[in-house]
Amino acid sequence: MFDPVLTSVAPAVWGSTYLVTTELLPPGRPLLASAARALPAGLVLLAAGRVLPRGVWWWRVLVLGVLNMGAFFYLLFVAAYRLPGGVAALVMSVQPMLVLLLGAVLLKERVRAVQVAACLLGALGVALLVLRPQAALDTVGVLAGLAAAACMASGIVLTKRWGRPEGVGVLTFTGWQLTAAGLLLAPAALLAEGLPGRITAANVAGFGYLGVVGALLAYAIWFRGIERLSASAVSFLAFASPLAATVLGYVFLGQGLSPLQTAGALAVVAAACLAQTGPRRRTAREPTGTRPAGVP
Repeated sequence: MFDPVLTSVAPAVWGSTYLVTTELLPPGRPLLASAARALPAGLVLLAAGRVLPRGVWWWRVLVLGVLNMGAFFYLLFVAAYRLPGGVAALVMSVQPMLVLLLGAVLLKERVRAVQVAACLLGALGVALLVLRPQAALDTVGVLAGLAAAACMASGIVLTKRWGRPEGVGVLTFTGWQLTAAGLLLAPAALLAEGLPGRITAANVAGFGYLGVVGALLAYAIWFRGIERLSASAVSFLAFASPLAATVLGYVFLGQGLSPLQTAGALAVVAAACLAQTGPRRRTAREPTGTRPAGVP
């Protein structure tokens, strides 16, 4: 159970994005927030690894960088700015079902009844966890959340399908994608939003946290988990995100937990555990940098 537990740290960290966005970042700048999260961390890892993609990996890194980070970050921040954190997390909870469908098509992974049950249990748990009578449903925010879930699901499946190049470590692989995403996001942020007239210490702390913890460390853990677990098993660990968002709201914003929310939290944990049961691909002992057998 070590690999699932460690991998769940990544979405738990991402669950803090909603709190950091609303409390520390400049308002109304999703492109800037996305670029600041991706590019500095990517350049640090790129400089540390001192290895560039080769051949087919140039366009693969671009695709993965857009899905896993570039488009995903932007859409996630749009949802975080326009929706309460819990509602955004609820919208994102469709992601495991999307991974099940894409995994069946691209990875030939069989959809098991226990996985469907885990999807339903997890969605119910998230609903109990985050929905309140006064929850606002902004159409643009909801659509952005759904699109972000689709990006994340596609990124998980394609990362699993393609693996990573022979001899390239997970930190370097993470750095490639973060840099690609950041190089796409930075010009868009400058053109569409510009820089804020004033940057506060809280803004700097928020950007630093999202770049170092939310991007560099979390994605290294996430890609390690994708290599060692099946795509569907990894996707269910994303339920840790709304759980973390709710706990952080309780700790830092004084948001109480009702009995229904507590039941929802238990359902989310049960769904993630349920999804880890049964047969899964054994990729943990494959040589680093190889593709799963039978994948072109």
